[in-house]
Amino acid sequence: RTKPKFDILSNVVSSQIKLHAPYGGVVPTLASREHTKNIPRVFKKALRDAHTTMDEIDAIAVTYAPGLVIALLIGINFAKGLAYAFNKPIIPVHHIAAHIASNWIAGEPVAFPLLNVVVSGGHTELVLMKKQGSYIILGSTRDDAAGEAFDKTAKLLGLGYPGGPVISKLARGGDANRYALPRPMLSSGDYDFSFSGLKTAVLYLVQKHPGIKKNKTALRDFCASFEQAVADTITEKTIRAAKQYNVRTIALSGGVSANARLREHMTTNISTRLSKTKFIVPYSYLSTDNAAMVGAAAFFNKKAARSWKGLDASAHAPLK
Repeated sequence: RTKPKFDILSNVVSSQIKLHAPYGGVVPTLASREHTKNIPRVFKKALRDAHTTMDEIDAIAVTYAPGLVIALLIGINFAKGLAYAFNKPIIPVHHIAAHIASNWIAGEPVAFPLLNVVVSGGHTELVLMKKQGSYIILGSTRDDAAGEAFDKTAKLLGLGYPGGPVISKLARGGDANRYALPRPMLSSGDYDFSFSGLKTAVLYLVQKHPGIKKNKTALRDFCASFEQAVADTITEKTIRAAKQYNVRTIALSGGVSANARLREHMTTNISTRLSKTKFIVPYSYLSTDNAAMVGAAAFFNKKAARSWKGLDASAHAPLK
């Protein structure tokens, strides 16, 4: 069992959503520039909010993979500078491990085997943990992740970026059964995901019924139908994997885990179909990328502490 209790002394987030919104997605060069500009200010505020100094810090946790290398390097190089200046070890953290660790922050007891359902803009993965720090990837996205499907659907509907929050807001009270959308790869015989087909189905439906964009009721129903298709797909594969591996806990994480329909659908299905399996989700404010989850992941991987020398970013390093 894992039952740590974390006190978050500070958790400063500098969002770039408004900067990238006009482009309908993240622009790597802009992201890198903003990271460079904001990271010194964010660092100083984090120490100030925590009422602490670098002398009291034991180690520096930093995300090294996966992601946009041009952006990851800003954080890595800043962490290296701190490690050198204050003679502190660095703990490299994998981004997926950090999302998984967001569920440990609340201090709820969890039992292994544990199935992680990581759903974000770039990832949709089922990760089995037989013990803390042991990761077995059962399935992952073959193309578009769930978060990308939300963003692209919102763009097709003219709703702007990011797509998740605006679709979720519109979907409240909508009829999730009005529009027939596919549940991709439910019969694939594995635990991989693919949301490109769902995105294509959305495109065809919007082209066939252009009035969806202008009719408030139709738009709400369409958003609800889309959300339900995503929730059904993720939930069904999760339950199949949970049964096959006889897991005792299912943990949902990642930016899309903040979606109310997904949370509610998984909660209902797990409680009725897997009554002995515990279901946990992070606090909503810890679903999207944040520093607290990186620190929590580092806590469970203190043995990885190392010198700053030679640490580099990776776009595609696997979770292990």
